[in-house]
Amino acid sequence: MVTLDIHRQIPASFDRVQRNQYGYNAKQVDQFLERARVSFETPQASPHAIRSADVRAVSFDPVKGGYSAAGVDAALDRLEDALARRERDELIGERGEEAWLREIGRLAGLLRGRLHRPDGQRFRRPAKAKVRSYNTADVDGLCHELIGYLDEEQPLSVDNIRRATFRPAVGRDGYEESQVDAFLDRVVELMAAID
Repeated sequence: MVTLDIHRQIPASFDRVQRNQYGYNAKQVDQFLERARVSFETPQASPHAIRSADVRAVSFDPVKGGYSAAGVDAALDRLEDALARRERDELIGERGEEAWLREIGRLAGLLRGRLHRPDGQRFRRPAKAKVRSYNTADVDGLCHELIGYLDEEQPLSVDNIRRATFRPAVGRDGYEESQVDAFLDRVVELMAAID
């Protein structure tokens, strides 16, 4: 079982950006991280326990003079990794290692199905002409790296996925952003469970 050091995973405070710059809303960050602290200390007792997927999906409003995004994002990455390891250990403890391996295999199979589609066809394209989308070549390039990772031909870290950026496209010239983002969330989930 993974022992989590809540004070290392979640600092007591974060640096703020200058008053005329935008950062994360401090109140929202503090409230979310307080919930995370309670989840660490009493995970079974809390009806609203924070899971790794909650950390991955959280967002904060930009405000002037807020918390530095880089510092908060780094803490959230560490928190997500620690929670993913604990969730893996809990699943293995409850159902056994075989059940965990089956779940990992199922998730990897779902991801492989999309990855092995032809370039330009991996994700849906926006229906509306002026909607922002992701450059297909950039997304497909990352998908090729993921194929190499899953085939154990090249290394790739969770941070590579988290920090991936794609040039913007417009409408049907690119992939729908929400679909790509949801897929990459599942990739992070898989990689965090394996590593």
